[in-house]
Amino acid sequence: MTSFNLAFAPLVPLWVLAALGVLGLAAVALGFYARRRGAWLRALGLALVLAALADPSLVREDRNPLKDVVAVVLDKSASQNIGERKAQTEKARAEIEKSLAALGNIETRFVDAGGADSGNDGTRLFSALSLALSDVPPERVGGAILVTDGVVHDIPAAAAALGFNAPLHAFITGHAGERDRRIELVEAPRFGIVGKDQIITARVLDSADKGEPVTIAIRRDGIEVASLRAAVGQLVRANVRIEHGGPNVFELDVAVLPGELTAVNNKAVVTVEGVRDKLKVLLVSGEPHAGERTWRNLLKSDANVELVHFTILRPPDKADASVPTSELSLIAFPTADLFGRKITEFDLIIFDRYSNQTVLPSVYFDNIVKYVRDGGALLLAVGPDYSGRDGLFYSPLGKIAPARPDGRLIEKAFRAGITDDGAKHPVTRDLPGSQSSPPAWSEFYRQVPTEKLRGVSVMSGADRQPLLLLSREGKGRVALLTSDQMWLWARGFQGGGPHIDLLRKTAHWLMKEPELEEEALRASARGREISVTRQSLKSEITPVTITAPSGGASQLTLTPGGPGLAGANVTVGEFGLYKLTDGELTTLVNVGPENPREFQEVVSTLDKLKPLAEATGGTVRRIGAAGTDAVTLPRFTAMRESPLYGGSDYVGIRRTGASVVTGIGIAPLAIGFIGLIALLGSVLMGWLWEGRRKAG
Repeated sequence: MTSFNLAFAPLVPLWVLAALGVLGLAAVALGFYARRRGAWLRALGLALVLAALADPSLVREDRNPLKDVVAVVLDKSASQNIGERKAQTEKARAEIEKSLAALGNIETRFVDAGGADSGNDGTRLFSALSLALSDVPPERVGGAILVTDGVVHDIPAAAAALGFNAPLHAFITGHAGERDRRIELVEAPRFGIVGKDQIITARVLDSADKGEPVTIAIRRDGIEVASLRAAVGQLVRANVRIEHGGPNVFELDVAVLPGELTAVNNKAVVTVEGVRDKLKVLLVSGEPHAGERTWRNLLKSDANVELVHFTILRPPDKADASVPTSELSLIAFPTADLFGRKITEFDLIIFDRYSNQTVLPSVYFDNIVKYVRDGGALLLAVGPDYSGRDGLFYSPLGKIAPARPDGRLIEKAFRAGITDDGAKHPVTRDLPGSQSSPPAWSEFYRQVPTEKLRGVSVMSGADRQPLLLLSREGKGRVALLTSDQMWLWARGFQGGGPHIDLLRKTAHWLMKEPELEEEALRASARGREISVTRQSLKSEITPVTITAPSGGASQLTLTPGGPGLAGANVTVGEFGLYKLTDGELTTLVNVGPENPREFQEVVSTLDKLKPLAEATGGTVRRIGAAGTDAVTLPRFTAMRESPLYGGSDYVGIRRTGASVVTGIGIAPLAIGFIGLIALLGSVLMGWLWEGRRKAG
């Protein structure tokens, strides 16, 4: 295709050229007014002078037409997998490609958007459209087509934001009359204090509300804890108890309707991180000894611990039975409060070398036993007192003590060691210095030999006697330390030992710190990868069954990764809440966003895209019907510039007329400065000649 154009390259500034034109026009006008002969010759001469100053050229352009670019964005978001939408999208793609190819001179760009890695941003089609056309000049864009369910989360506020002047058409998958019910979280906490209630506010929404009430089941870590009834759209406030530290996974679930689009959004997931308020510890010290302040110093150094400490100095063999108990202390010992009404307020009770004295009647020991079995924590740090008939084992606490004294007392040098079970237990695994044999710790010189009754021995002492025993009793826990010489480590004797790590971990295990559980199944998610870890004292690890949100199950074999640990990673294909179990332990892990934006609205709609499409002259229409993956597309036609690019049975693609120059030629119509001088000379000679003629 060849075209010709006239181009100018003035030899003087435009204002000079304009001024000369005005002066020339005035001179010519005066000549005609005076009826001078040759006025028209002067006019022609001046015109030629001005034309020469403008330096006109004839420009020839050889052009090749460019293809009009049409972007087709295919919605591949998770909601497009519902029903027949995915199949409808693929069929629409094939028909669009065929129809645009038939128009000719069109470059079609297909773009997949809103895929599996879109996170929680929802369906973002326009960012993908902008990226697809980023290298295309706006004047070459012939149109854009979206194949989607209509729920798009990055719709521009105005057509100008699209960056091109061409029609936008939207083809909507799904079908009319779809129904979906979902739970919407209105307010949910991220953190909560262990033992306290938190409030989750939610409501049930239904695209075709028929007025029937709904039941919301509430589960914590997979176990149902409450059930609420509410009307559709009504705000529901659910009180949930934070039972333990670490993640507390709450599920709010509503029954699936017959014919409902999806069950994914019938469940809302809230993970509340349980944090402990100040830990309240009761320390009761008995007979004074060199390490009496070890426990006190350790507990007082922790700003998160509120310590209540009483020291009872009266030995059990003192012959003052006739003296009232209230007169044996500087302040009254509040036994009724501490071991009666307020015992449940304590997170941990520690007896440090306490003998069974008459200060604490037997009924209070019974209260401690009940406290432990109901979920409390008890630590017995004993010495020679434990081996006698006045020892705590022969009080009601013997019902829950992990070991029975044999009546002897070992007094010789020995080094504490980690048992086989202790090497697997989180409390004693990887204690600093335990890697060498014997461990690089200072010696102890006294221990109470015992017979283990329950629980597990994690450390051994003289003659391989149990040194530290940990046991579970009902819902609570008990620890027994059979030597009173931990203070040697605390004071750095012979280099000391890891007393802070050991005692702190023991106390936290007693208070049910999740990271210190000896039998635990844990799972965490990063992207689509789930990391599974099994902590166990057992020699064999059972495979883990993973149940996906859609109900599909698979088995995962764990690989040993160190003493007491086994783990594996697995990549999953769905977002949502996964259940993992080995038959004994169960845990939950959420993959992806807890409540994906993509599934907050899944009913296909024309309304969201219609205003923008109509502002560009485009159209929005359904292409699918219920119960079939067949699609019905309009015919495609090419159109020149128009305010409307579509009708009831057609959609238009704008013809841009864009082209690229392949060759150019320039033919000057004036001859430059030399010609200009010659022209000026001829005009001057003409005037001189005329003047000489008049003079003759």
